[in-house]
Amino acid sequence: MIPIYIGYDPRESQVLDVARWSAYRRTSTPLQIEPLVLKDLEAQGIMKRPMEVRDGKLWCPISEAPMATEFAISRFAVPFMRQGGWAMFCDCDVLFLKDPVKLLDLVDPSYAIMAVKHQQRESEAVKMDGQTQTFYRRKNWSSVVLWNLDHPANKRLTNEMLNTWPGRDLHAFKWLEDHEIGELPLAWNYLVGASASELDPADVSLAHYTLGGPWFAGWSGATQWDELWSREESILRAFEEHAVQIPG
Repeated sequence: MIPIYIGYDPRESQVLDVARWSAYRRTSTPLQIEPLVLKDLEAQGIMKRPMEVRDGKLWCPISEAPMATEFAISRFAVPFMRQGGWAMFCDCDVLFLKDPVKLLDLVDPSYAIMAVKHQQRESEAVKMDGQTQTFYRRKNWSSVVLWNLDHPANKRLTNEMLNTWPGRDLHAFKWLEDHEIGELPLAWNYLVGASASELDPADVSLAHYTLGGPWFAGWSGATQWDELWSREESILRAFEEHAVQIPG
């Protein structure tokens, strides 16, 4: 199975728990899931970028822009954590609704990465927790990525680039040409409330709550997607209360 790296932010540990649980609950084979913890990557010498807090929000001095999460940039550390093979990255605000092993049917070694090629709508000015949306080429592609770590094009990404490029260049996969990026079906990174096409939950493999969800205090949503996430968390907590050992 492709190892799965999930973005970690201490403010959203509850959300990561649910994302990881949703994958374990639906998999047909054992999974290797690892949170991407910024302080651990810094201790390993992989991440060296400065980060500040301005007006109570994370700020990237290199990008001169806010960071919605601690893993805004650290997601691009995946190629420096493994020597080869395929690896998956996803944001923590996701739900796996289908077996993650199905991703193996989609990998194509001719590509350096594979992602859902979203087209951002200009009306999306605000995202989760009141964070301001930023606009750049290949917006939202980096929120769910299959990395082909054996592809020579990924060798162009150096640790210096990781730690000195503005975030917008990394999120746009500036080191890759268009023909080096394969396309995943929308079902594998369905942006709840933001995707250009509407999908029924039964047709979605991975739901991405990029605009936020029921874990936020005062969240006013009451959609079927909110209910899906809340039900998943309830199942997880019920298992925890009954002392059932959860994988990982």
